Amino acid sequence: MSTVKNYLSLVKFSHTIFAMPFALIGFVFGIAALKNNNINLQTNEMVIRFCLVLVCMITARSAAMGFNRYLDRYFDQLNPRTAIREIPAGIIKAEKALGFVIANALIFIIATYFINPICFYLSPVALFVILFYSYTKRFTYLCHLVLGVGLSLAPIGAYLAVTGVFNIVPLLFSFAVVFWVSGFDVIYALQDIEFDQSQQLYSIPSYWGLSKALNIARGLHVISACFIIAAYFIGDFHLIYLAGAMVFVGMLIYQHSIVKPNDLSKVNIAFMTANGIASIVFSIFVITGIILSI
Repeated sequence: MSTVKNYLSLVKFSHTIFAMPFALIGFVFGIAALKNNNINLQTNEMVIRFCLVLVCMITARSAAMGFNRYLDRYFDQLNPRTAIREIPAGIIKAEKALGFVIANALIFIIATYFINPICFYLSPVALFVILFYSYTKRFTYLCHLVLGVGLSLAPIGAYLAVTGVFNIVPLLFSFAVVFWVSGFDVIYALQDIEFDQSQQLYSIPSYWGLSKALNIARGLHVISACFIIAAYFIGDFHLIYLAGAMVFVGMLIYQHSIVKPNDLSKVNIAFMTANGIASIVFSIFVITGIILSI
């Protein structure tokens, strides 16, 4: 049991809370799209498809996080904030972490095979994006955007799993996730400015400094909010969607109100609590609106 707990800690399983709600939105929106075209999935088929999407979400994210921890193990050992992580602390051996990554990547590909052809064909592309992120901090301060792209695959991927075709609305949600995640990752990276600079690691805070990085994060979150609002109009959602959008935007404003250049003590509250509430509450309102409109 302790081994399972260690691996869940290695991949920060609780952070699944960020992308999972958007995957659920994509999944439910896909079901609604099928119904609008007079196509009804059998209940058992819907449950199986949902379970496969869940497996894909968990294994893809576990592979990405595990690989990030494996690749960054030497830097994590040097950084006082991250030295307690499982690999530098000796709780999980590096080679076992890499084996964990490979196993999750294989399970992810196998799961996509049983969903539909397009998800299977795109699975190597998805894996490349989410694994490639771990290298980006070594050569570009735009690494936060790459992380955002990785998590943005959740809503469009879930929609593809149900329908097998692309649609503009889940793509809008994906773009919202790109800029939302990029923004809060910039805020999170404020904690490591000095360390990143000392190790020649790239990030927006280490490149632009505290104040400018916060302004960039605000700009990214404004763009995210614009995509959330655009999705409402283009997707013709129920009015209840707007209540969820207000909560989402409100949480973006809140996290910027508590993180200041001269006070980073509430970065973790902004990172975990505010964004967790934003994604969960927003998805509840959006999914409720979709169900009411079917």
